Amino acid sequence: MRYDAEPAFVLHVRPWRESSLLVEVLSAHHGRLGLVARGVQGARRHALRAALQPLQFIRLDAVQLGELAQLRGAEAIDAAPRLGGEAALAAFYVNEVVLRLAPRQDPAPELFEAYANVRARLGQASLLAWNLRRFERDLLEAFGVGFAFDVDGDGVPIDAAARYRLDPEHGPRRLLSDRGHGDRRDAATGRALLALAGDTPPDADDLAGLRRALRPVLLHLLGGRPLKSWDLLGDLARVGKPPADQSP
Repeated sequence: MRYDAEPAFVLHVRPWRESSLLVEVLSAHHGRLGLVARGVQGARRHALRAALQPLQFIRLDAVQLGELAQLRGAEAIDAAPRLGGEAALAAFYVNEVVLRLAPRQDPAPELFEAYANVRARLGQASLLAWNLRRFERDLLEAFGVGFAFDVDGDGVPIDAAARYRLDPEHGPRRLLSDRGHGDRRDAATGRALLALAGDTPPDADDLAGLRRALRPVLLHLLGGRPLKSWDLLGDLARVGKPPADQSP
C-alpha cells in the first residue's frame, strides 16, 4: 500500500541503527502507522528531521512493507506547539495514551479529530486540565467505549449534588452516603459530570474530581498497565514538586 500526501501527527520517534529513525504517527485516513525513516542524518536531511518531531503535523509519502512502512518523504504542515513544564508533560501523556491504545493501520477519524483538538489547546495554560479531560472524554468515544455524562448507567439523570464513580462497563454509578472512603476518592461530583457533558469548564475542585474519576476508566482500557506519564507525575509529587492540577 502507498500513502501519498497523507496528513499525520507525529507521536513518537526513536533512533534506529546508525542513521535512521523509527517513527509512530497518527494519520488522518489510516490510523496509527509505524514508519522507518532511513538516512536522516546529514545537513541535507535537516528539514526531514525537523518535521519528524513529536506533536508535529506533517504530510507524508510512504510505502507499506510488512508491519512498518518505508518513509519516502515528509514535510511539516504547520509549526508544532512550543511547550514547557506542565504542558510538556500533558503532551507526553496525550501521545503516550494514543500510542498505547490505537492499533496500527486501523482508520480512526474520530481519534484523529480529538488529537487535533487537544494539540491546538495544549498551550492554554489556564485550561490545561480541562482540555485533557475533554480529550479523555473524546478518546473514550472514539474507541467506542464512551458513555453519557448527563445520565447514569441506568438512564437516570445525573444529580448535580450527588457523587458518582465511573464504571468502565456501566457508566456513572451514584455513591450512597455509607460508601467507603476509597469509593469517594475516585468519584466526581454530578456538577463535574454535567459540565463535561455540556462542554463547560467546572470549578477547580470539581475538575480535580473528574481526573480521579476518569483514571480507572482509562486504566481499564489500558489493560491495567499504567502509563509512564502517570509514573512521572507521581515521581514529581514524591520529590516535593507536585504540579498544579493541570496535568494527567
